[in-house]
Amino acid sequence: MLLRELLALHGVSGNEGEVRSFILEQAKDLADRVEVDALGSVLAWKDAKVPNAKTVMLAAHMDEVGFIVQYVREDGLLRYLPVGGIDPAVCVSKRVLVGKDKVPGVLGSKAVHLQEPEERTHPFTHDKLFIDIGARDKKDALTKVKVGDFVSFDGPIVDFGEGLLKARALDDRVGCAVLLELLQGRYDVNLCCAFTVQEEIGLNGSLVSARRVQPDIGIAFEGTTANDTAGARVHEEVCTLGKGPTISFMDRASIATPWLFAHLCKLAEDKGLSWQLKRGVAGGNDAGSMQRAGQGVATAVISVPCRYIHSPSPVCCLKDVEGALLLGRAFLESAGSL
Repeated sequence: MLLRELLALHGVSGNEGEVRSFILEQAKDLADRVEVDALGSVLAWKDAKVPNAKTVMLAAHMDEVGFIVQYVREDGLLRYLPVGGIDPAVCVSKRVLVGKDKVPGVLGSKAVHLQEPEERTHPFTHDKLFIDIGARDKKDALTKVKVGDFVSFDGPIVDFGEGLLKARALDDRVGCAVLLELLQGRYDVNLCCAFTVQEEIGLNGSLVSARRVQPDIGIAFEGTTANDTAGARVHEEVCTLGKGPTISFMDRASIATPWLFAHLCKLAEDKGLSWQLKRGVAGGNDAGSMQRAGQGVATAVISVPCRYIHSPSPVCCLKDVEGALLLGRAFLESAGSL
């Protein structure tokens, strides 16, 4: 599986070119045909083994959360805007890369000894933070970066614990890795693997792609928040690392089509796969836009649990990624009879 290669790439929403180029290179030898739509999503098609087959669209988004340079201060520090949902509490003192040249920087804040008493009792907001690239002043900074440059978190890919992996952009390079694996098979459905753009800022890419593909069934492969850490009460845990991929009954963007949700659950049980229900309804994903394409699409979501999602250091369990692949393959092998 090409997960680590995908995690090494950078692709903040609206700037997915690096990821797209890699996926195009991989998909050209796996798919029957590959195209890029108007927004920049990659559509990789695998034709059915049988005539008059249904069309299934699997979606995973190439983009990740990050930032964009808003303006450069006279002292050379960069003001930024978040791209996607990022809690400013996870940002202070974190390493970033700015622009196409990946200029190294640090997310900074006012020093604690300079803060007013009331500032110390409240977390910083994004407008109180800045990016320091080590520039002497504005003129110096503008020789290295410019307004509108995309900014991504920086950090190593680290294996630790019992089969855990720490890396930025697990959401949703885990899904992209699974789709590339699924493209290696041929099934009794016309398969379109859609590697979408701009999911983190409104599900934009999948909306355009699904209208183009007009599938009968759509499944989003996603990284989802786990919240299975210390301090979380049982009812606050969304899912648990190491217990398999999740199947969602609903989230903030969509409600799973009942018969498709039931089919996935039964399929996982019948195949003896480790899996779990997503117990919370936070967030949304590409299923929310796929289901509104054309005259409506039956949709469901298969997710890989991730701790510390939308931060510099998300964590997943590699067994859960493998489980998502196994469930996806089992679904495609069964989909021709649905």
